[in-house]
Order: sequence, then C-alpha cells, then structure tokens
Amino acid sequence: MNVTNKQIQAYLLLLPAFVLLVGFTHFPAIASLIDSFMSTPKGSRPAVFVGLENYQVMIEDPIFWKSLVNNFWFAVITIPASMAISIAMAIWINDKITGRSFLRMSYFLPTVMPMIAVANIWIFFYTPDYGLINQVLQALGFSSQNFLGDPSLALMSITIVAIWKEAGFFMIFYLAALQTLSPSYREAAQIEGASKWYFFRRIQWPLLMPTTVFVLVNALINAFRMVDHIFVMTNGGPNNASSLLLFYLYEVGFKYWDSGYASALTVVLLCILAVVGLLQFFLLDKRTHYR
Repeated sequence: MNVTNKQIQAYLLLLPAFVLLVGFTHFPAIASLIDSFMSTPKGSRPAVFVGLENYQVMIEDPIFWKSLVNNFWFAVITIPASMAISIAMAIWINDKITGRSFLRMSYFLPTVMPMIAVANIWIFFYTPDYGLINQVLQALGFSSQNFLGDPSLALMSITIVAIWKEAGFFMIFYLAALQTLSPSYREAAQIEGASKWYFFRRIQWPLLMPTTVFVLVNALINAFRMVDHIFVMTNGGPNNASSLLLFYLYEVGFKYWDSGYASALTVVLLCILAVVGLLQFFLLDKRTHYR
C-alpha cells in the first residue's frame, strides 16, 4: 500500500491526540482491568494474581450495592429533570422577551460556578432551623428539616443540587439548536393555527433529537461522575444514604488504599457506562434524523 505525503502529514497531525487518548483513556482502562484481578500491594509484598476474588468481595459488599442503588436513583431523577428544565428554559429565552439577556446569564451562572462553591451555597440553604429553605418552611407553618442529616432526605437533597447545576449547562445546547431552526416552521404553524405545545411536540422536539442524544449521553456520564458536592455536603452519609458509586470508589482507592478492589469497582463502572451508551446508540441514535 502506497502512503502519500498527505497521508503521512494527516497521521502526524492526529498523533498528539492519539497519544493523549491512549495515555489518559485506553491505557488506564486496561490497567484497571488487569489490576482488578490482582491483590493490593502492601509494603514489601508485591501484588499477586487473585482471580475473581475482588469481584467476589464486591458481590458480598453491602455498601457497594447501596451506592449502586443510590447512583441508579440519582441518575433516574437528575437526567430527565435537568433535561426537561433545560428545554423549558431554552424555549422561553429563545423568544423575544423582556430581560432575555439577563435571564440567559442567570440560568447559565450555576454552570460556571465551581461545584465546591455551589455545595457551600446549598449547605446554607439546607442548614436546620437557620437555613433559607427551613426559614421558608417555618414561615409557612411546617417544621424544620435536617435535609443533609436525615437518611431519607440526604440523597434527594444532593440530587436537587445536581439538577440546579446541570440544567443551565444543557440549556446552552438546546438554545443553540433552537436558533438553527428556520423561522418558517413557526410562521407556518401560526398560519395553520397550531398551539405552542403542538408546535413543540410535532416540529421542535423531532428536530431537537440530535441535540437530545448528545445531551443524554453527557447527562448519563455526569450522573456517574458528579461527586464533588457529596464530599462537601454529606461525605456519603448519613449511614451511606448519599454515597454514589464513584464516591465509594474514591473511598476504597484513596481512603482505604485498596487498589485491587478499587480497580474492580472501576471496571464495573466502565461496563455500566458502556452498556448504557450502547443502548442509547442502538435505541435512540439509529432513530434520529440528522439534518
């Protein structure tokens, strides 16, 4: 096979990106897979092959299952809620309304704020008795709630923070997609007397499907990697009620220094993301019509 100078130049241009992709994505994934079958090295004792022992420990670990279930509900709530809110905000500020620039800035502000800062703001909101939310509840005649200290409320409390943080980010993509749609669609719908809901459901929503697939993939990844606010707000408590899979993986790997078990958890996390990503591709992307 003859390789031309242009092909060599193209490969050389791709080489830096390829090296970074392999070095920071593929190699760590393969290394984690290998380490998941090894024991954790301690002192002068090197790691030895233990087969499926780490996975057996995982199956018998109640904290792993608790974190996995928490992550499932965290994803189930945050993904559709943040996407629905982002679509509603994008449609609203896409119209010519008073203060549109201010609204766009306000909706996008949580996205540019560091998650640590966001978590500290919401700690103030959730503070028992003195927090903003509890002040409102007491003014309405309800009792004060310990949102971050109650096992039945902790997971939902951090989920609301994630939705508030994510919605503005996804709004930008939907707003950009809406602005690429031809105004003739809306004009034709108005001439035919179509309502706004009918216009959105039959015209805008199908045309937004490519953006929705992109946002859905990002929302899924974020649902399994967003743990910054958990460190600040709950540290996985109380009694692991707000522990997510990546947070537990961090604890095992860097708090308990069990690299073998942490690698097994990493492999499971990657498999979950891969399976869900493939399902999204075959079920949604194949049915999406790109313009």
